[in-house]
Amino acid sequence: MRAFNAAAVQVRPLAEPLTTQSIKANVEHALDYVERCAGDTGAELIVLPESVTTGFTPAMPAEELWDLVTDVPGGLAEPFQETARRLGVHLTWGTYERGAERGVVHNSAVLAGPDGEIAGVYRKTHPFCTELASRGGWVTPGDDVCVVDTALGKIGMIICFDGDYPELSRITAVRGAEVILRPSALLRSADLWELTNRARAYDNHVFVVGANATGTDPAGVLYFGNSMIVTPIAEVVARAASHECWVSARLDPATALGSLTPGSSIGQGFDHLADRNLELIRRHVDELTRPAASPFPRD
Repeated sequence: MRAFNAAAVQVRPLAEPLTTQSIKANVEHALDYVERCAGDTGAELIVLPESVTTGFTPAMPAEELWDLVTDVPGGLAEPFQETARRLGVHLTWGTYERGAERGVVHNSAVLAGPDGEIAGVYRKTHPFCTELASRGGWVTPGDDVCVVDTALGKIGMIICFDGDYPELSRITAVRGAEVILRPSALLRSADLWELTNRARAYDNHVFVVGANATGTDPAGVLYFGNSMIVTPIAEVVARAASHECWVSARLDPATALGSLTPGSSIGQGFDHLADRNLELIRRHVDELTRPAASPFPRD
């Protein structure tokens, strides 16, 4: 990985029924912010929120959503690819994506390189309870991890609720990710958003760039923004408020771990990846994959 500027852009979706025209307007609105962010910050990596093309809650059945979105690559991705090519940046955005048959919709994050080509697609493996198709929602989970080797470094992608699952980010880091991107439309608290961003960064000694939605989606659901960039020692080095905006920071591997402040006179020469007790993990791998649930009641 080399040093570079990264930015998280938070925009609102249009709070109206989804149509081809409203999706086009969402895309144009998001890319206007990308243009201005690139000019203002010199960022070589720009991250947009989850489902930025539509808003998170589409307020329609999966079959109708499938009709409105496209494959990746496809028509919905092309304006983002063209913008990445014209600006010479790495651009990540969240979008709903057509699956193999009508009604199968994935919640995806797409990374385009400065050549405009799609470098990687990640399909959300842990959909939130409201969006999960098996629980009455509209999203079918993906089934793989995504790490892309770019000119900036190795970039992994997760999406929103995925950040609550440390196993996913750990696999992404073990596969070599130096930066994890987290496009989001978070439906919990700002405290949990910060907690999970900082925890996943610190767990794995990676940079985390979290771009969270703001405004109101087509179903009237509200979002709080608070996009942030976190270092591998869990330091929040850029944080947005709740309005449409962007934040940026310099990601420098030379100082990624060197600024860890000790709480005593003891040196801090640990590495969460290198220092794992692999024998313990191997011995209990069956328990890690055993079905389980919280012992506490839920609504």
